[in-house]
Amino acid sequence: MLVVLVAALGVAFVFVPWILAGVGSGGGFDDEPDLRDAVRESFVAYWRSGDRDVTPGLDRVVDYWFRFHLVKGAISALMLGVLIALGIIVWKAFVRADALGAGKRAALVSAGVVVSLGAVFSLAALMANVQGLVAPLSSLMPMLMSGGKADPALTSTLGQVRGQLAASPGAGGHSPALDLLIDDFARYHAAMAVTAATVLAVFIALSVALWRRFARTDRSGRRARRVLASFGALTVLLSLALIVVTVANTYTAGHSAPALQAFFNGSW
Repeated sequence: MLVVLVAALGVAFVFVPWILAGVGSGGGFDDEPDLRDAVRESFVAYWRSGDRDVTPGLDRVVDYWFRFHLVKGAISALMLGVLIALGIIVWKAFVRADALGAGKRAALVSAGVVVSLGAVFSLAALMANVQGLVAPLSSLMPMLMSGGKADPALTSTLGQVRGQLAASPGAGGHSPALDLLIDDFARYHAAMAVTAATVLAVFIALSVALWRRFARTDRSGRRARRVLASFGALTVLLSLALIVVTVANTYTAGHSAPALQAFFNGSW
């Protein structure tokens, strides 16, 4: 049942957000190229308005992207929970596999590794969607820079954005629209910093618990000790990665203007 549920959630993760995000007053988009075109067109109109408040066209796209991340984040959370439950079952079966042959034990290990990696992927997806949920406008910005046909209006707009970002912040060269982009970019990275720090705290606590249980487990329980040591090492490695993510995003949130400049210059 859990395997079928994981498969169903995997399919839902790919297709359902595009459908459910379109439910609402603003409607949806036919596909990703259609969304990308809407992002580019509405961003050009917003930049030309010169106002800090987003235009109705860009607001519609941002609202859609907010709903998209909300649905995708919910699916990611469900998949993470199911994979954790499935992983516990598989690894417990491996620990108790005294009567099984080497082939079946190897199959359990393989299944456990796949499920564990899936859980890590689901966690990363959940974190990314929380970030996009907090700052959907910044989450849309990569669509300005990738794919699609050359657009003179967009090229001109991006040139103006780069020109203002290159100017000194104290020189009064930033438009209200650019100030909003800088603030949202800071919020985008602050969201990831907080999310990563929260997950880091959980992993540190989990790592301590795993290694304590490893130390208390009798040496005769070799498979149990292997599982505990493996997950203990994994949580340590993931904690180190999360430290890097937390520090990098905290720094970027505090230096959002140069970071946004690097993004628009294609070096981010």
